[in-house]
Amino acid sequence: MPAKNGTAKRGESGGDGTRLVIVESPAKAKTIAGYLGRGYVVESSIGHIRDLPGSASEVPAKYKGEAWAKLGVNVEREFEPLYVVNADKRAQVAKLKKLLAEADELLLATDEDREGEAIAWHLQEVLKPKVPVHRMTFHEITPDAIRAAAANPRELNLRLVDAQETRRILDRLYGYEVSPVLWKKVMPKLSAGRVQSVATRLVVERERERIAFVPAHYWDIAAEFDTGKPDEPTRFKAGLVAVDGRRVAQGRDFASDGTLKTRDALHLDEDAARGLAGRLENRPFEVKSVESKPYTRKPYPPFRTTTLQQEASRKLGFSAKYTMSVAQKLYENGFITYMRTDSITLSETAINAARRQAGALFGGEYVPDKPRVYASKVKNAQEAHEAVRPAGETFRTPGETGLSGDQFRLYELIWKRTIASQMKDAAGRSVSIRVTGESTSGETAEFGASGKTITFHGFLKAYVEGADDPSTDRDDQERRLPNLEQGDGLTAHSVAAEGHSTRPPARYTEASLVKELEDREIGRPSTYASIIGTILDRGYVFKKGTALVPSFLAFAVVNLLEQHFGNLVDYDFTAHMEDGLDEIARGEAERVRWLSRFYFGDNGEEGLRELVGDIGDIDAKGISSFPIKGTNIMVRVGRYGPYLDRDGERVNIPEDIAPDELTAEKAEELFAQPSGDRELGTDPETGRTIVAKSGRFGPYVTEIIPEPPAPAEGEKKKRTKKADAKPRTGSLFKSMSLDTVTLDDALKLLSLPRTLGELDGEPVTAQNGRFGPYIKRGTDSRSLGSEDELFTVTLEQAKELFAQPKQRGRRAAAAAPLRELGEDPASKKPVVVKEGRFGPYVTDGETNASLRKGDEVESITIQRAAELLAERREKVAATGGKKKPAPRRRTSAKSGSS
Repeated sequence: MPAKNGTAKRGESGGDGTRLVIVESPAKAKTIAGYLGRGYVVESSIGHIRDLPGSASEVPAKYKGEAWAKLGVNVEREFEPLYVVNADKRAQVAKLKKLLAEADELLLATDEDREGEAIAWHLQEVLKPKVPVHRMTFHEITPDAIRAAAANPRELNLRLVDAQETRRILDRLYGYEVSPVLWKKVMPKLSAGRVQSVATRLVVERERERIAFVPAHYWDIAAEFDTGKPDEPTRFKAGLVAVDGRRVAQGRDFASDGTLKTRDALHLDEDAARGLAGRLENRPFEVKSVESKPYTRKPYPPFRTTTLQQEASRKLGFSAKYTMSVAQKLYENGFITYMRTDSITLSETAINAARRQAGALFGGEYVPDKPRVYASKVKNAQEAHEAVRPAGETFRTPGETGLSGDQFRLYELIWKRTIASQMKDAAGRSVSIRVTGESTSGETAEFGASGKTITFHGFLKAYVEGADDPSTDRDDQERRLPNLEQGDGLTAHSVAAEGHSTRPPARYTEASLVKELEDREIGRPSTYASIIGTILDRGYVFKKGTALVPSFLAFAVVNLLEQHFGNLVDYDFTAHMEDGLDEIARGEAERVRWLSRFYFGDNGEEGLRELVGDIGDIDAKGISSFPIKGTNIMVRVGRYGPYLDRDGERVNIPEDIAPDELTAEKAEELFAQPSGDRELGTDPETGRTIVAKSGRFGPYVTEIIPEPPAPAEGEKKKRTKKADAKPRTGSLFKSMSLDTVTLDDALKLLSLPRTLGELDGEPVTAQNGRFGPYIKRGTDSRSLGSEDELFTVTLEQAKELFAQPKQRGRRAAAAAPLRELGEDPASKKPVVVKEGRFGPYVTDGETNASLRKGDEVESITIQRAAELLAERREKVAATGGKKKPAPRRRTSAKSGSS
């Protein structure tokens, strides 16, 4: 436990002896070591070295009997955490202790945020140094910054440590107490989290809005007018805005249920619009008014973590997680400042560097007389940090960095934004024109057009921000209108009625979800990338293009949390929790009292422990069931996935269907499809019925084992081998389908594995496995060329195959790729999409990564492929370079209806 006085005692100087510097990552250690030189030893902790126990097996023996041990937090003793050194870090800790024994001073140089402060404290607690300990902080990895940080260390900030520890304890209590409720009432192995559950609720609520949405249909008129003047442009387009002084209804005038919410607006249907358009043809028009006024647009502030994630998503197609991964590499190699920050301030050095470069590149007229100073609007922003910017006292242009691929692209984005932030405003004029004309029936129709011209581009020369809505005009986009004056006559070149429909609210993208979380002040901006990664990995959300789509599983989880743990997913409550954590960081609140109120309750309010202790009234079936409007069909989430239920009739829901696409018509279509359960006949040897089924893991055949006869009255039911027998199953070959598979085909499939005989006293079998057909003898195996060979291969042929050297990889590996995507920015190797036994995957020849739910072969981009490959490499690296053993493949497929 850190001390509670907010400061740590600073030891005496270590003199000119060896100074051990500990950072988090090996890459960072390598770069810093090169800058510090002799007298310093720089080593990495490789991230966190200890944490709360992740499983019961990690709990030390002396605590295993304690009631609180499973939490890793002693809730009865001031929420004291139980820390254990991670098993995969013990060797590294031993190495650090050995280096420390030979050092005269310890410099803890972990990142300068709360988490970095906590890592530094844990290192001090575990290593127990007997030499002076100092905290070395910096926000960029350049020679000058590192040397200055080493020369001016500070003390550990134990208030930050205390705040970070409180967050960790809070998240542990939330996750470990609420997740088991999900296991019991929804599905095993689910997880809940303080921010992840709220983020999931946001995505689910947006999908609910889309499901409830009723489109409104409305019409208006588009006209193209000719000025009759020689000056360009001679024509311009305008839209109908009013008829006889009454405003024409547009999309914003309709509610989400399709009704007109603006009473005085004129709702034109098709007949009315077409009729009016006809009555306006060949009629004279004139300019009613021209309004022109100047406008200015100020530069965007430099990037903070969330705005960097949003812009990288819009402009580069990066996920939040991938953006942070690329930014981490840029930071560790000295190209940008620290990338986890909620500040938009720039140091005086950075401001001067940006102004000098802007003047050199665009001219002095683009640089304002006074430097621009930005203040963060983010609540509780840490202004001691800087914005994300190019590192150094002078900025390297992207071409001078030597970077390539995605690192180049992200650096260029950061560089442009930083330069633009110190440039002059853009200036221009906005113009609004109103045109009137009278129809043959005497109606006065008013049309409107708006335009924009840029007279001085200013910062737009360097950078233009993207937008989440592709229909939104960019800041540098001009719409030029002719020079007109009131009373000028116009000729209508065309007058045409146009129909429109309102659209449901757009689904969140990663960029817009990050913005929503930040606007609601939920969680810390530095954690958003990992939060979005978690809800994707957990299957609560999947991607369709860039849109985040909630699964039916997410609907069930959010249903349970809203109905029985409302506060825990309440947006305001979650934001207030963040305020409390920040108060602890500032020393304005006491953490034990705060945690006690949350866990045990206070002033009649239930605490978390009481909430999770009373779950008997939770209707597991009810919270996992959702009616389809206008039908007697229910969507249910079962153990094996979502399915439709109508009076006991069930059908699985395909994985790629988004909840808002499951309409009454779509549900009926699914019920109308063949169920996949087809009786093929009787096995002549056993007399059992053979059926073909469609399961969650693909089509298969199986046998129906009759129920044993009921025992006579007074007799006990006897267990027999026959009663305990499991039905044989076999997956259909790729060449087979449920519609055409025959009884003979099924009997062949059920005969597998097929025994060929013996070689050297060991049986030889032909089997169909995860990677295709093969023959097996003991622990040795050889692949077969096709599934049909399973029934034709002979013992003699098997002997010949075993005599040949074992080939690595399947013969089918040489199949042509489905698509070529381009070069992977990390490995510099070409990336292709291939078809595997378990679906499509991307590969650069060294690393393979399966496409996720929502990824499609036809639309996947090189950026998305690079992200998948990067995540796969991280997982492999986390296991010490060893790939996880593949789970044994199921040969049968259980129905999702449960």
